[in-house]
Formats: sequence, C-alpha cells, structure tokens
Amino acid sequence: MISNWRVTVGGARRSLWGPAPVTYGLIALCCLIFLVGPASGLDPAYGSGDAALAAQRAYFHRWGVVPAELFADSPGAALTPATALFVHGSWVHLLGNMLFLYVFGVMTEERMGRVQFLLFYVGCGYLALLGYAAANADSEQSLVGASGAISAVLGALLFLFPGARVTSLLPFLFFLPLRFPAWVVLPFWAALQWLAAGRASDGPGVAYLAHLVGFGLGLVFAWVRFGRTTRVKSAPAPSPEGENQP
Repeated sequence: MISNWRVTVGGARRSLWGPAPVTYGLIALCCLIFLVGPASGLDPAYGSGDAALAAQRAYFHRWGVVPAELFADSPGAALTPATALFVHGSWVHLLGNMLFLYVFGVMTEERMGRVQFLLFYVGCGYLALLGYAAANADSEQSLVGASGAISAVLGALLFLFPGARVTSLLPFLFFLPLRFPAWVVLPFWAALQWLAAGRASDGPGVAYLAHLVGFGLGLVFAWVRFGRTTRVKSAPAPSPEGENQP
C-alpha cells in the first residue's frame, strides 16, 4: 500500500485548502451517505448482528453495481454505476478513498475547472465500474465505492502534474516517508493494481480492475483535453526545514 498525503508543485507546497468546492462537496456527500447508511453502524434502526449484516447486503445490492443484473435488461440497474460511487462498505474503505480524493482532487479540479472536473469524476467513475462489470458479467457480488473515479483523478494528475512531489509511505522500507515525483509514484501504484488484478478471485474484495480502467480513462482524458496546453512542471525541491512528515 502507498499512502499519499501531500503534493508539492513548482517547488512550493500547494495549499489543500484552496478553492475546490467540487472536491470538498464530493467528500462531504460520500461521508454523509455513509453515516446514514447501515455500514457505519451508527443508526440503531438497522439493528445489530445478523440483522445489521442483512441490512448492509440489501443496501449494497440496491445502490451498488451487480454485474449480473446490470446486463440483464434491468432499467434501474443502469443507474447503479453512478450511485455506487457514493456508497462505501466500511470506515476503512471510506476514509482511504476520501484521503486520496482530498490530496489529489484539489489540484486536478483547479486545473480542469469545477464543472468539467465534476463531469470527469462522475463519467470516468461510471465507466470504470461499467468496465469491471463487463469483465465479470456473471457476478452477483455488489460493487460499491469511489475508487474507480478517484483512480481517474490519479491518472489525470499524472499527465497534468508529472513532477508533483508526492510523500509516500512504503511498507517494504518500514513505512519510511519518502518524496517522489508523481511520474514515479503513480505508475508504480498502477503496476501494483495490475498485479493485484491478475491474482484477484471472483469473490468479494477490492475491484482492482476498476482502478485500472479508471486510471487509464483519466490519463487518456487529460491527454486528449489538455495535450496541446502546457502542463505544470515542478522542479525538485527539498522539504522546508522542520516540516513534519506523516
């Protein structure tokens, strides 16, 4: 796992509190939907134990992507790749996705603009889940989460800000925080998704294929849309003295 917490562009750390209402709105919406849903465990109306698990399964089945139903001429199922983007299966699932969206979404939104970023996020997220469903058309497992859309944001950022400095925690180096440019970190992340997708089973788990589809869509979109414009380049710069690394 690579945990990315901070991005630096142009030799200076970009403020993550800049004007990015779409990114913050998406984070707030995902958190709100999770809190009122059964997976949070905060609403006693869903019960506990087996009753809570049954409520979660029904909730994910209703709002998540079920590939076998998506391609079975069910009109309502066609909307599920969009609704599934805002549903998460656990606290870890939610917080991990929102962390990545928080770190990488702000810069991408500022570069694309609010409306274009929103359409890009939802469109690529929809297609990423659709691609996963097409590859697993017989599966009856519910798929939820914003990972496909967030992976598209990573792909777009790789093209738009290839030299952005990303602080990463690498498990095989004892989680030592190291700073690398995006063109090193993000392709490495994509390679890990590729390897994991090749070993993934047909059962429930992480939809690595959706990550790969989203990443590729984001990269291609940024190349087509911004390929003739100047990308933001960043010169390597040391961290400010005394900067606290997570």
